[in-house]
Amino acid sequence: MEPIDINGIMAVIPHRPPFLLIDRIIELETGKKAAAIKNVTMNEAFFGGHFPRKPVMPGVLIVEAMAQTGAFALLSAPEYQGKLAFFGALNNVKFRRLVTPGDTLNIEVELVKLKKNAGIGKGVAMTDGKKACEGEFTFMIS
Repeated sequence: MEPIDINGIMAVIPHRPPFLLIDRIIELETGKKAAAIKNVTMNEAFFGGHFPRKPVMPGVLIVEAMAQTGAFALLSAPEYQGKLAFFGALNNVKFRRLVTPGDTLNIEVELVKLKKNAGIGKGVAMTDGKKACEGEFTFMIS
């Protein structure tokens, strides 16, 4: 898989448009944490059906954006390049506010536990300085 350039930072994550849900990496501590931005626009394909009269970014896609941010931190580390990270579990995920077109989603993820083939990340996604979503995810590395 070819590396993807997000804001001048190269990493091998498997996601590509239309499923790449982060636009820019704004902070990266390889193998430890990352921060990203997703500019949510009405052009997102999912808004056509979620919901036609009140467009709302699906919660599962907010969680996926957090996971992609964490994957960027993980897969940027030399020992994990060429690997893939898969969800193992989601814990304590809470949705605090709606994310709608025009919002900027600010995502921060810290890898709090990391072993050779598994780990745990904690993430938060915010809009306008307020939590939209937070949670912990276990991931398997293959």
